[in-house]
Amino acid sequence: MKFSFSGRYVGYNRKSFQKDIISGLIVGIVAIPLGMAFAIAAGVKPEYGLYTTIIAGILVSLLGGSKFQIGGPTGAFIPIIFAIVMQYGYENLLIAGFMAGVLLFLMGLFKLGAVIKFIPRPVTIGFTTGIAVTIFGGQLANFFGLENLEKHEYFFSNMKEIAKHIGTTNMYSILVAAICLITIIVTPKLLSKLPGSLVGLLVSTAVAATLFPDKVATIGSTYGAISSSLPSVHFPTFTIDNIQSLIKPAFIIAMLGGIESLLSAVVADGMGGSRHNSNRELMGQGIANMITPLFGGIPATGAIARTATNIKNGAVSPISGVIHGIVVLLVLVLFAPYASRIPLASMAPILMVVAWNMSERKEFVHILKTKSGEALVLLTTFILTVFTDLTMAVEVGLLLSAIVFIKHMSELLIVSKVLPDHSAKNDQVAAHIVNDEHDCPYISIYTVEGALFFGVANQFEKSIMDEIDHEPKVLILKMNNVPYLDSTGEANFANVTKRFIKQGGTVVVSEIQNQPQQVIRNTHLDQFIGPENFFGNTGEAITYSLTKLNKSHCLGCQHYAFRECQLRSNPSLKEAVDLEILESQLIK
Repeated sequence: MKFSFSGRYVGYNRKSFQKDIISGLIVGIVAIPLGMAFAIAAGVKPEYGLYTTIIAGILVSLLGGSKFQIGGPTGAFIPIIFAIVMQYGYENLLIAGFMAGVLLFLMGLFKLGAVIKFIPRPVTIGFTTGIAVTIFGGQLANFFGLENLEKHEYFFSNMKEIAKHIGTTNMYSILVAAICLITIIVTPKLLSKLPGSLVGLLVSTAVAATLFPDKVATIGSTYGAISSSLPSVHFPTFTIDNIQSLIKPAFIIAMLGGIESLLSAVVADGMGGSRHNSNRELMGQGIANMITPLFGGIPATGAIARTATNIKNGAVSPISGVIHGIVVLLVLVLFAPYASRIPLASMAPILMVVAWNMSERKEFVHILKTKSGEALVLLTTFILTVFTDLTMAVEVGLLLSAIVFIKHMSELLIVSKVLPDHSAKNDQVAAHIVNDEHDCPYISIYTVEGALFFGVANQFEKSIMDEIDHEPKVLILKMNNVPYLDSTGEANFANVTKRFIKQGGTVVVSEIQNQPQQVIRNTHLDQFIGPENFFGNTGEAITYSLTKLNKSHCLGCQHYAFRECQLRSNPSLKEAVDLEILESQLIK
């Protein structure tokens, strides 16, 4: 029994299949309570979470770009899905999910997998921690068994609602939730092979059903009985109006889904020694999110915790992810009626633990300790995620990150006037050599260090323009430390060179790197400067520049900026030197 296609099943055999069965079975058991809990927290029926776990889980494993990725509903989507359901309704959530799938597929098709990785870490940590706080706060009502709460789209309104109804606290709910929470915490320490969330769910449900039935709200009493079969295929109604209104939610679902799936794939690479294909992963996630809504499922992505569980339990191939989906399907068909008896208070601790684990609290504190611009980005993204919405948080977070980056990069630009240091090896140029008594009035050399982009281009131009006002004859620009030149930087660079040349000077460029040189070639600025004025060595550029000066320029100059200056300043010295050489030869 061997597979050879795609390279993902090379050497696959009966033993590999047995390992995949074991890991798939364990991950499937872990996924059942999480699938229902995520759906309930997102404001939809629990079975929709199971449908998503089954369909998306199988499709992501078969079509994705990671060998061990487990797909399904995740905690990160809870606030987004909840907000969409509150604002647009469940039917439109399906449309938004489908549109997000299309976007994800296109992102993979056009090879944008690497682009998502460039989202700054303070932004991802900020919104992940914000989502964790939102999830945790959203479970307080079920934990305390509060009644008659009105659901709101925003976190602050929901917290006010909880405070308003705190008097309806149900002590039985607290007891059930506490039993579940303690079991979740203790189980990994005593029985490491068993999933704590499932054990906690079973124990707390058994206690509630046995000791005080009908005293706490259950899935059945709140959402009705869970169907034991998959729904029929249903195509949502697409219109121009709902597509236009849902493009923003769809985009944020796609973006978050892409980020989380690729982060999960990276974790899987590190744990399993594999290497994922980011673009294929996005395409697989896209197809899964296009098909899942047709069965009533909610948005899905790669689940880091379940993927890690899959690898830890010996998964060998994507078959384990397929088996995980089949396990959930069998449980749905065989045990759905019993799931209706699960208390909502039992679901709350499961999500609270998920929120605690996804909060990135250590990374959050670590970034805050830097007391830098990144800390501001982190806090802003976190606060906006909790008190507004993820779309606003990410947009502002990215904007602030760009501003911080530009500020940092602008501080790195150094434009220095330099001269050769004759005491250094190879007469390397240095800024400390330049002073009022030691400077060439006719040849100005500047080293430019740092990227020349829109954030610093004016600073560069101003630094050189101040020198142009002194009207030297030659301007040498040493650019070996300029790795990047954008269109704004090129425009300012052109302003400097064109003005200097128009007033009768010569611009010489030395040691320019490939990217800036290509930009200058594309705009034909190199032709204006003169191809003969580009040198790979600054020493050669200086020698060439000296030929551009009239002998009268150097007569009597006492600056001696270059080795040639003494002879050019006092031509008679050359005759004396020549005579000394001749006399020494005659003596011999």
